[in-house]
Amino acid sequence: MSAYGHHMEREYSAQSLSSREVSERTSSYAMESGFYMSSFATTIFIASLVTVGLLFITLLIALTVMLQSCESKSHGIVEVQKPSYDSNYCHIFSLHMELNNFEADQFPSVCRVVASQYIKQGQYATDLNSTMGIVEDYFGSITPQHDGLDVVLMDVDDILSLNPQNSNVSVHRYDHYGCSDCMEEAKHLKHMLILRLYMKLHSSGWPLILLSRKPETHRNTSVEYLVSAGYTAWSSLIMRSEAELHMDSSDYFSKRRAAMQREGFRIIGIISSHMDALRGPFLGRRIFKLPNPIYYNFEYQIEDTHTPK
Repeated sequence: MSAYGHHMEREYSAQSLSSREVSERTSSYAMESGFYMSSFATTIFIASLVTVGLLFITLLIALTVMLQSCESKSHGIVEVQKPSYDSNYCHIFSLHMELNNFEADQFPSVCRVVASQYIKQGQYATDLNSTMGIVEDYFGSITPQHDGLDVVLMDVDDILSLNPQNSNVSVHRYDHYGCSDCMEEAKHLKHMLILRLYMKLHSSGWPLILLSRKPETHRNTSVEYLVSAGYTAWSSLIMRSEAELHMDSSDYFSKRRAAMQREGFRIIGIISSHMDALRGPFLGRRIFKLPNPIYYNFEYQIEDTHTPK
């Protein structure tokens, strides 16, 4: 081989070696640049991962709390809208007490808390106001005839039972149920609304006949209380004669209504909170049942022990 040939071979070998070295360095650089990360960048990356993780956990906790809160509120709404079994049972039992004239001692003790809640939560006031509105609307839509024979019968014992001197039931018996004060409020409300109704009927020209289960011997004290309480100018106050003391109260009221009709009176309406005054024949055109506190005659008592209910 000539000298020129050897020279060319050496140059070619040198170029190949140089090319391989550059290629290897480039490859090595490329590999190192794909995986290399400084300690500062690594710290930032790890901190970012931790932050994202904490945010994610916080979000999960917040969602869990919100779901539990919504579930609790929804459960509470359902409980408010759905009365308890005891409440339903006590309302039904109270209705049967009224229908059958049960005595106070037959009212279940478990229902006396429900009875106090009926007043304390305002439902009794709502029911009484609504019923009074129905009565007032009816009598406001009609007028009595001029012959004075259209009459309205009112159970006066709803009024006389409010007389503290006649009450033989101490409010302290309700302290155990937390309702001694609310009972007094209920009695006061009843007095105010019945008096308002009485005055409206009287001012509209309706003759008012008051009926009582009490004996005739209580007439003077009854009249005094009625007048002092604001009830005046009634057409008649009917109380039991001695012969009627042992009659069933429903029969007594029926007998008195029959006598009125024989005398030519037209009974336009009867107003009472007790079923015995609203049963039997000769009831007239309309009857109006005022609501009682759920304990019915748990509070109401006839003072004369010889007078049957």
